Amino acid sequence: MRIVVIGGGLGGLASAARLAKLGHQVVLLEAAATLGGALGAVSEGGYTWDGSATSTLLPAALRDLFRKSGRPLETELGGELEPLEVITEHRFEDRTSVKVPGGSRAAQIAAFDELGPGLGEAWARHVETYAPVWEVLRKEYVEVPWDPRDVSKDLDSLLNTRETLHKRLRRDFRDDRLGLVAGHRAVAEGHDLRNVPAWVGVSNYLEQCFGAWRVPGGMARLAELLTARLETRGVTVLTGTAARDLVVRGGRVAAVSVESGDIDVDAVVVAVDPRRLPALAPLVERTMPAIPPVVAHLGLVGELPDLPPELVLHADPQIVIRTGGSAPEGGTAWTLHGRGKLAEDILDALARHKIDVREQVVTRIDLSPRDLVEQWNGSPCGVLWQGRATIRHRLGPTTPIDGVYAAGAHAAPGAGIPFVAQSAALVAQVIGPAK
Repeated sequence: MRIVVIGGGLGGLASAARLAKLGHQVVLLEAAATLGGALGAVSEGGYTWDGSATSTLLPAALRDLFRKSGRPLETELGGELEPLEVITEHRFEDRTSVKVPGGSRAAQIAAFDELGPGLGEAWARHVETYAPVWEVLRKEYVEVPWDPRDVSKDLDSLLNTRETLHKRLRRDFRDDRLGLVAGHRAVAEGHDLRNVPAWVGVSNYLEQCFGAWRVPGGMARLAELLTARLETRGVTVLTGTAARDLVVRGGRVAAVSVESGDIDVDAVVVAVDPRRLPALAPLVERTMPAIPPVVAHLGLVGELPDLPPELVLHADPQIVIRTGGSAPEGGTAWTLHGRGKLAEDILDALARHKIDVREQVVTRIDLSPRDLVEQWNGSPCGVLWQGRATIRHRLGPTTPIDGVYAAGAHAAPGAGIPFVAQSAALVAQVIGPAK
């Protein structure tokens, strides 16, 4: 089969690599001049920052991607993924804080007990409720292609729950600080917890069981390795080539329209926001993209506080500091994410938390949510949760148009790198080997 993959972010790269390994003739279209999308690095003045994610849960998803498309990930990296001892530190308005470790129930209990007696057990009880949730999701939704019209009783019951994450956290925690920690991932991705199904909180279970991991040298290395993998697999890569629309005849995709004409296809994998293609836009009109945060990449000099890889300052506006960038000698690279009422410069808001770096900035790149969505042809946060029905209104891995499949953040079975990577695995399962 001749398959066109639209989008050169992680979802598109992973789809192209897997399908080429299965023997298909694959063409990848990317509107930008380079591949990587949100995985790509941002560089200026000798400083380099991750464009979006700086770590990942469920490293098995990346390992499976590389193993199923060629050489193992660790072989390509020349080393192992790096586990994070502290995934995130959370600081609250009452000036208390908690450092959340990963991969250990006992370590998390100890960390929350430092926040207050008995809070460790309260946290552990909450996280344990997600063990059976993960088993259902893993076996029937994350690891196998699903059909919204034909789901098991267990999965249907889970996806149809009326309980929101907001209600679950209010029920499980008397201390609001634990609720802020437990709901942080969803809030950071632009969601209102009152519209998020309770099962989405399973990410806290994944953190506790599997930890969080960083790619040595930054996430952009994944894009570099996958770009090389496409070359090895004979994928035709057309950068600077935007897909204008799909050509559909008799209910089946026949071609992809680009500026220079039509590219005939047997199948298409859409790894960008489907709203950008007029043929698909009506199919997702009941969904919206989750809005990314305001982003400021900072190149700093001088003495700075010793911070973990990610620090969350719970206030309005909420500010997240990520410290994992690379810098020239004497410098430090930070990335700030802001959400909420940002009526002032984000550095002024940060200074109120006694972290004042305004006089130490030598390089700065500011990106609005609109900048990010336009740059990446979609939101890296995927689809906005608007209640339990959202999951049935978005596309992926199949679509109502025969021969059209969906991967990437807007079609992933969850948020973040592992689920975007897994969306490509689901597409590959549905399409299968070349005949």
